[in-house]
Amino acid sequence: MAEGFARAAGVEAYSAGTEPAGYVHPVAVQVMAEKGIDISAQTSKELDLHLAQTMDAVITVCGEADETCPAIPHVNRLHWPVPDPAKATGTQEEVDSVFRAVRDDLARRVSDLLEESKR
Repeated sequence: MAEGFARAAGVEAYSAGTEPAGYVHPVAVQVMAEKGIDISAQTSKELDLHLAQTMDAVITVCGEADETCPAIPHVNRLHWPVPDPAKATGTQEEVDSVFRAVRDDLARRVSDLLEESKR
């Protein structure tokens, strides 16, 4: 979702995981569409260390990512401790609510980061 917000803002962004699921969660696609952002063409992919070394920043989300992401020299590393919405349980309405909360948190964080980078 963070990649979707960054790309919608005109920023080149890539998302990857140390243990990718192999798909983009359909509820993530759904809740991003509610904000007018189509992430249905995004893919779940493994971290490419060579590509990561060319980035201005590497941002980990969720606790496990911060612990398992390898150190990348000379790249600004940030961690955004958001819950993994794919682990949400309950009714569909409750799961959707978790995804929306994470979506809104990531939207704010991406916006704040982009504003900070302008200073």
